[in-house]
Amino acid sequence: MKQILHLKSSLQGNDSYSIKLGNAIAKKVQEKYPDSTLEELNLVDPEIPHLNPAVLHALFVPGDQLSADDEEAKSLSDKLVRQLLAADTIVIGAPLINFTIHSALKAWIDHITRPGITFGYTETGPIGKVTGKKVYIAMSSGGIYSEGPGKANDFVAPYLKAFLGFLGMTDVRVVRAEGLKVPGVKEYAMQKALESIIID
Repeated sequence: MKQILHLKSSLQGNDSYSIKLGNAIAKKVQEKYPDSTLEELNLVDPEIPHLNPAVLHALFVPGDQLSADDEEAKSLSDKLVRQLLAADTIVIGAPLINFTIHSALKAWIDHITRPGITFGYTETGPIGKVTGKKVYIAMSSGGIYSEGPGKANDFVAPYLKAFLGFLGMTDVRVVRAEGLKVPGVKEYAMQKALESIIID
């Protein structure tokens, strides 16, 4: 049995290519592991709030010194961390927006990056504590960014892979629906993306 967490970060709702691609990935995981459970988290509706001074302060207060206000301030971060750690398979919907990810996905990243919980430091450098996860990045883009001139402007896949690896999630597969606005490519781009899904 797999516990699947599907993160959605698109503003397009049901018309979103990254959501459609993420749904297809989650469905294929469920088909391969029929007893799996699926939890969906929409990061943009309602939008995950960015860190603020009160939350940042609360995240670094020792447990025995937390006030009621501190507990409230960090409650969302704690919930998101528990949700992440409970998942076996994580599907991250990541449309390319102005060459990078939506700010709500970055806010989620900031909430779940917790020293001593999701990562730590050793004498030889940082070590990720979120291990044993399979991650699929459902990436969509109007242009082509996996190769050619656009590759240098892809700050989605490289960033997410670097960040996930920092937390210990190194088993990452990027599934791309790209060229969705390019004549001659857009007509079959989504179908090509769906056919490229491979579940381990």
